[in-house]
Amino acid sequence: MSKDRPDEFAEAPFPAPEPDDHAGHRQRVRERFLKVGGDALEDYELLELALQLVIPRKDTKGLAKTLLREFGSFSGVFNASEARLSKVKGLGETTIAHIKVIQAVAARFGRDRIDSDQPILSSWSQLIDYCRSQMAFESVEQFRILFLDKKNRLISDEVQQTGTVDHTPVYPREVIKRTLELSATALILVHNHPKMPISITQDHAVSH
Repeated sequence: MSKDRPDEFAEAPFPAPEPDDHAGHRQRVRERFLKVGGDALEDYELLELALQLVIPRKDTKGLAKTLLREFGSFSGVFNASEARLSKVKGLGETTIAHIKVIQAVAARFGRDRIDSDQPILSSWSQLIDYCRSQMAFESVEQFRILFLDKKNRLISDEVQQTGTVDHTPVYPREVIKRTLELSATALILVHNHPKMPISITQDHAVSH
């Protein structure tokens, strides 16, 4: 056999790895988030970033857009039940758990922003943000009561009743009973309409 003849059994050189377009896209989105903040990102971009934490090796842009179409809004995705989320192709148990953890973190963050040592009515916008984080995107109506002391500081935040998609019962006797139990001197009554803005009514109650 001629020595000049190439060895037909020699291993062919491996082709150079193709650039990972998905990795490059993820990096660009992360860098943009760190540079301009979440408020400057579209809903699908922020959701895409959240999904990347549990789906690190796939493009999550398409999945993010699918979720927004399916559930109607950014908040709708995180408020969706586990049963509904499980029907979306591409979502496994780990990713669904991650979505629900983010929902719980957002609710906890909203509660912690209300300083129990400060009057809750000192910032109307803060109150609206708090109520929205707790109940604005619930799938059924809730009747919630914020019990306040004489300095308008929060004593307790309680869901008094839960109803259907368009109705929730209210029992004044139970409201008064609980108000007396907590020695509250003021109330903020809140109810939501699923997929509609929340409604807040300030009222006052006599503690004795």
